[in-house]
Amino acid sequence: MSTSAPRQKHGGRLSNGAFALLLTAPGLALFAAIIVYPLVSALFTGFFRQDLRLPGREFVGLENFTYWLDSGFGTILKQTLVFTVGATIVPFLIGFALALALNSGLKGSGFLRGLFLFPWVIPGVVVSFLWMWIFNANYGVLNGILLELGFIEESVSWLGKPGTAMLAVIITKTWASFPWMMVMLLAGLQTVPKELHEAAAMDGAGAIRRFFAVTWPQVRGVASIVLLLEFIWNFQHFDTIYVLTGGGPAGATETFATAVYQSAFKGFDLGRATALGGLWMLLLLVLVAAYLWITERKGDAR
Repeated sequence: MSTSAPRQKHGGRLSNGAFALLLTAPGLALFAAIIVYPLVSALFTGFFRQDLRLPGREFVGLENFTYWLDSGFGTILKQTLVFTVGATIVPFLIGFALALALNSGLKGSGFLRGLFLFPWVIPGVVVSFLWMWIFNANYGVLNGILLELGFIEESVSWLGKPGTAMLAVIITKTWASFPWMMVMLLAGLQTVPKELHEAAAMDGAGAIRRFFAVTWPQVRGVASIVLLLEFIWNFQHFDTIYVLTGGGPAGATETFATAVYQSAFKGFDLGRATALGGLWMLLLLVLVAAYLWITERKGDAR
């Protein structure tokens, strides 16, 4: 009896912690294989001089990181922020305006909602080629319209001039991204109780005052998350910039995404490309931390 009691008590069963670890082990192994190992390996490569055309590599310490910090990092960061801010704020304002219009009971709002979603469902590369045709200096639609209206006297190379290339890229990204922002903001607007608007109207508040006193406080949380998510996505955006300009002309639209690509696959310098990617990742981690902080605050407020 003294030997059978422990067997009945434990019965060869796993503890709750061990059982939970056993269940999560396949997922953790997959995560380590496809996320952790490539990430650590890539960051480790940043400390080496490695040419894709040559075998082997040479340890150089922080040389690759100091190369970017001493040369083009500030310019790349500035241009990345210009693109990111422009391609976030402009579609947000357009999407918010359209969401307000659709939420006001506009006739045919269902059809318009579906129509406005059209740019969102088109692949990014296709959108880029479409706008490359619109901005073309020789036969582009934009130059044709502006010449016909008399706003310009000769065709403008929108993608070929440093002063207009970034603007063209931001316009392209705006057209592709405002629909999802519109949908998210419209969903937030539809949660605002109509009774609040009716009470404010009875108190004599006009449309603008009702927006700032009733609408905006109710959708501010959704708007902040939409803005931050779009900011993070634009901060690492690649396809639109690369297809339209490739980071040119003269580096006027070069961002972290295009600079890493150019360094690795055009310059064949994997070490420097990885070092820049590591610096880029640190900035992205700050943005992700801000997103998590905002979402946690929103959850606590509830």
